[in-house]
Amino acid sequence: MERSAAGASYQRFPRVRIRELKDEYAKFELKDTDASMANALRRVMIAEVPTVAIDLVEIESNSSVLNDEFLAHRLGLIPLTSSAAMSMRFSRDCDACDGDGSCEYCSVEFHLSNSNPVERIREPKEVLHDAVDPPSQDLRFQQVTTYGAKGILIVKLRRGQELRLRAIARKGIGKDHAKWSPAATVTFMYEPDICINQELMETLTLEEKQSWVESSPTKVFDIDPVTQQVTIVDPEAYTYDDEVIKKAEAMGKPGLVEINAKEDSFVFTVETTGAITAYELIMNAITVLRQKLDAVRLQDDDGDLGELGAHLIGG
Repeated sequence: MERSAAGASYQRFPRVRIRELKDEYAKFELKDTDASMANALRRVMIAEVPTVAIDLVEIESNSSVLNDEFLAHRLGLIPLTSSAAMSMRFSRDCDACDGDGSCEYCSVEFHLSNSNPVERIREPKEVLHDAVDPPSQDLRFQQVTTYGAKGILIVKLRRGQELRLRAIARKGIGKDHAKWSPAATVTFMYEPDICINQELMETLTLEEKQSWVESSPTKVFDIDPVTQQVTIVDPEAYTYDDEVIKKAEAMGKPGLVEINAKEDSFVFTVETTGAITAYELIMNAITVLRQKLDAVRLQDDDGDLGELGAHLIGG
């Protein structure tokens, strides 16, 4: 009975509440869980959600100022539309092409052919990311996302220069190479729990209250112009710097404010590279995390945990 009760205390049923959601940005709360789950979700979003990126480049003609290696590197870092990446196969696991990574199930082929005619007397011609198109006109990989006003610059061609190449894009994850990472940044913070001792605060003058409020590097507190009470305007702006606590102690008012981190509540901020939307990134990360847990559960059921299982059994 005691063992059952102890086991129940480790059960977690996380809840998510979306605060803000755009194509390439999301902010959400993850509650009723702990830091291990929050960090696992963050690491999966950064390094294990698959996308499609250019992995092989065959240069047919290049008379531009950039050498072939530079061009291949720049092409690899261009975010490609990867909404269909989850349904594709990894080239190493593809049985249709024996792992060559050259079939429709695990790759997509792009061509680029551009030149700046000798007759052109203007500025150098800019070759942008939208010049790279899949010859098959596969709608899954049409580059419809706009990056800034002009797009991603690959190279500039002067008069008489030409660039022709063939590129193969494959499915991969950020753990293998950063070009496959769909996340520009993923951060989370503990949600702060701030409690002001209003009785002790009322012993301060208005000038002392103002001085205490201004001691915070970020706009966490403010003074109500009507009641002249100190209020909390943005608790999540708090950076756990303890400046207001130090200020209260310097004023001879320890315990003026109590600030604790909620260990079961986290605020995530997610920005994508544009390869997939923020919503797809979050949902795909949860799918990948579930697949990992299912794999561990199956190994546990089969009693095949390898060295880890032997270690656990042996104590």
